[in-house]
Amino acid sequence: MNPITLCKMTDQAIFPAPEHDHNVCIHRAISVAEQLCLTRGVQLTPIRHKILELIWNSHKAVKAYDLLDQIRPVNDAAKPSTVYRALDFLLEQGLIHRVESLNAFVGCHCSGTQHDQLLLICTACHTVQERAAPSVLSALSKELGDAGFVPQRKTIEIHGLCKTCHPATNTAEEQAIQ
Repeated sequence: MNPITLCKMTDQAIFPAPEHDHNVCIHRAISVAEQLCLTRGVQLTPIRHKILELIWNSHKAVKAYDLLDQIRPVNDAAKPSTVYRALDFLLEQGLIHRVESLNAFVGCHCSGTQHDQLLLICTACHTVQERAAPSVLSALSKELGDAGFVPQRKTIEIHGLCKTCHPATNTAEEQAIQ
């Protein structure tokens, strides 16, 4: 594995527990971002750094104007264009993903590697999980090939309830434990 990748994404990944410590995620993401930027010869400016940190404060997608509201106490001169330029940079570097259906952004768990995306979006707690899902993406690639369609990027977004928020899943697990 690339030494400067954050990738912990597997086909078996789970949504983080409600008591999950996001400080660990923030520290890893910032460390990987700094190393990738250094390797690529690009700058992780203070505003880009702060935007990335704000995105990693949780595993929920964050809208640009919410980021602007959060950054203004630190940088009162920040404007929408400031945030959007930082987001464009973070997207170009593969440090975040755009959640198209929410018009929002989430941290990338596999920074430093080019990859397709399967994003599971919980409609109750708003957590977004990035999954590898090789069998799903392989089947999709086959369908695209059969259609003669050449995708520029592949992102699948599925909205539903995560394991923590879905009562049937919790009940089934509780019964299995007993």
